[in-house]
Amino acid sequence: MKKVAKINILLALAIMAAGMVVAGCKSAPDLTQAQALTMIQAKYDATAPTGAGVTVNNDGMVAGVTAKYWTRTTIYPNKYWADFTLTADGKKVLKLESGGDVIKWRPQSPTDKDFSIAVETVQANHLKARDIKDVQDGVGGIKTVTFTEGVDLTGVPDALVAIAHNPGNQLTTTRTANFMVTNGAWALQSIQ
Repeated sequence: MKKVAKINILLALAIMAAGMVVAGCKSAPDLTQAQALTMIQAKYDATAPTGAGVTVNNDGMVAGVTAKYWTRTTIYPNKYWADFTLTADGKKVLKLESGGDVIKWRPQSPTDKDFSIAVETVQANHLKARDIKDVQDGVGGIKTVTFTEGVDLTGVPDALVAIAHNPGNQLTTTRTANFMVTNGAWALQSIQ
């Protein structure tokens, strides 16, 4: 009888311990869209700000001359090739991705609308996250959220912003962020 009593006591203790373990287990806290946006933006703000890459097409070249960012210094015999030199005002707001201060405009023909050059804004900003979609459950306790990553043109002169909005420029990208619970709280793991 003593053996049965000991087994019952041990069984009762085991059940109580299991109950404590189950009661002590908490599900992961909710991850809201606002929390996700805050963590993503904090990641962007922690990285070094950079200038925005801008593709300059034919319309952009005309706008750049009008804004006095560059002037034509050489025209070639075929009449559609030219060299443009950055002005002092141009050097204050942009730099050529190819380096130097001379734009070598070399379209394939006078009607070539696909030729472009790449410049970068001198004004450096952090990327901006916006348009957070619903938080989705992923594999292994991970949560994912889709959002829009955008180039921030704050502080860039209006004429250069207008050039950046010409065809060929991608100012926003759809990204996915992955979150995982770390030390009882959601933490940003990666952005793809």
